[in-house]
Amino acid sequence: MESKLGRIEDYNKTLPVLELYRCVQSEGSRFGRPTIAVRTTGCTHRCYFGEGGWCDSWYTSIHPEKGTFCFNDIIKIYDENPHIKEMMLTGGSPTMHPKLVNELTHFANERKIFITIETEGSHFLETDYPINLISLSPKFSNSTPVMGKLTPAGAVVDQKMIDQHNKFRMKLAPMSQMIHFHTDYHFKPVWDGTEKNLAEIEEFRLTLNIPKDKTYIMPAGDTRETLIEMYPLVFEMCAEKGYNMTGRDHIIAFDTKRGV
Repeated sequence: MESKLGRIEDYNKTLPVLELYRCVQSEGSRFGRPTIAVRTTGCTHRCYFGEGGWCDSWYTSIHPEKGTFCFNDIIKIYDENPHIKEMMLTGGSPTMHPKLVNELTHFANERKIFITIETEGSHFLETDYPINLISLSPKFSNSTPVMGKLTPAGAVVDQKMIDQHNKFRMKLAPMSQMIHFHTDYHFKPVWDGTEKNLAEIEEFRLTLNIPKDKTYIMPAGDTRETLIEMYPLVFEMCAEKGYNMTGRDHIIAFDTKRGV
């Protein structure tokens, strides 16, 4: 097979993969399924949701740490867990690493593994094998960093950070390409409880002609405390408007702990 994106040749070379662990999918349409999380580092965005907090994986985005795993480590964790036939490819922004994503589609095809890729929608990748599920989480205006705020590592938000965030924030063309090329998708926006944010979510949904039954509204929050406050609001809104709701139960269960 001639590969448009290229392949990884050295399976011992360290990749931009920061976390690799067994867990249970806690968001969206694959909720509750045992899976292997492959978390890449590096991101196009710098998400800040006000009282909802910074990106819950800020160590891959706002202050990206270096990767520590190689492709053989991914093979090894599946060998050690042969009962698991799911993969959650997340980040950061996995589509920044096209060769890695493409290689994972080959691995998944050989092993009959179902891949979900969590993406903000900044880049379309025409992988050699279509990805099973695009979990599309575009970021709306409520995600833009606020000038002067402190990041999780104590840096001060400046115009450069705001511009970086907005550069790739709403790329409709690659988002549309993603949902039409790959096997399936769902739309999984973060809602902060405001009417303004809800209007943006609905406008986006209609623009891309996404059905409500493929829409999973996710509460804003990067800690257990903030999510518990948001859950009732999202329950009520989804019941009223006819969207699906998805929780973020890994945060409810483990709060700010990493690798879960």
